[in-house]
Order: sequence, then C-alpha cells, then structure tokens
Amino acid sequence: MRLRYIVVVVILLLGFAACGRESTPAVWQASFDDAEAWRLRSDAAAELEIREGRLHIQILQPGQVAWAVAERTFADFVLQVDATQLAGPADNEYGVLVRMEGDTRFYAFSVSGDGYVRASRYDDGRWEILGSDWTAHAAVNQGAVTNTLAIEARGSQFAFSVNDEQVLQVEDGALASGEVGLYAGAFDEAGVHIAFDDLMVEGISQE
Repeated sequence: MRLRYIVVVVILLLGFAACGRESTPAVWQASFDDAEAWRLRSDAAAELEIREGRLHIQILQPGQVAWAVAERTFADFVLQVDATQLAGPADNEYGVLVRMEGDTRFYAFSVSGDGYVRASRYDDGRWEILGSDWTAHAAVNQGAVTNTLAIEARGSQFAFSVNDEQVLQVEDGALASGEVGLYAGAFDEAGVHIAFDDLMVEGISQE
C-alpha cells in the first residue's frame, strides 16, 4: 500500500460558476471534438490538449497533478469515462474529479497504472482519504491499457467502479454539487500520459 500525497499544482483555469443557472435533467456526452466545453492550459509542468477525439494530459515533471475542468455543474449524477495510459511509469495516478468548488475543494476518484484505487476529498490544501488509502484491486487493468471509470453520486453516497466492477463505496456530505474534471498525476517519475474518451454524465446539469 502506498501512502503518497501530492501537492496540487493548479495549472488549469476553472470553469464558470453555476450561480443563477437553471437546473435541467440532462445526459451530457463529451465527444472531445474540440475544446469549447473545457478549460485547458499547458505550462512547464504539464501539457493538455484535445486532439483526435480525446483529451490528453501529459505530466512533464515529477510530483505534479493537472486537470481539465468542464463548464458544467452537477449534483447527483452517474458518470462514466474511458481512461487510457499511453506512456509513462505505472506508478502514477489518474481519474475523475467531481463536485468541484473552484480549485480548492473537490472529490477525487483515482486509479493507478499499477492497479490501485482511492477515493478522497481535497479541501483547501488538505487531502482527506475516504475509506482506505491506496488499495490494490484486481478490477484495474495495469499498464498501458484502458480502464473504464464510473461514479454514481446520490447525496452523500458515492459508488466507484472500474471496468463494470464496484471497487469503492463511501459516504461524505461535505460537497453538494460542483463541476467535473479529468486529471492525471505523477509521483517520482514524469512522463505520465493519459488520454480520456467517451465521457458521459447523466444527472441534473446547471448550464
């Protein structure tokens, strides 16, 4: 089991705030044909771009995390996305951020290239582990392969699945709604390259 914490380096612009927007039932499918629905920015720590129908996140320095934020806000929802490791060490992390309140508060559902899973909450510079810390799970495909990640959020209840198998179930009521993000991170070795595709979110969207 790994007990690792990464200082979050904010390298992306935030999505727009949802105040004053109307809530409507929606199924949102991101085809990643263009970057219009996302806020992306690259710098010396990471490169982010949408090309060939996928969202690419490359981590260029050790100990860094980068994410792309969608300009949509959800409360209760079901989310699914395909994440493929294209390059870099297996000792990495990548996954989904939900109920994001700016860059300071959000939930993270994470997997690693060497087969671990974790659920956590980031709150103003501090990581709060939900359940157990990094835990090995056979549902995670290891190495340069694709994993289908899924989250079901109902109030304070969260269920996390990998490749159609539930791997975590946690309860936490700190964050009620927020934006959706996709992220990747490096530990001791840079070069992590994750491509995201076929994102679908079904729930109440505040556009």
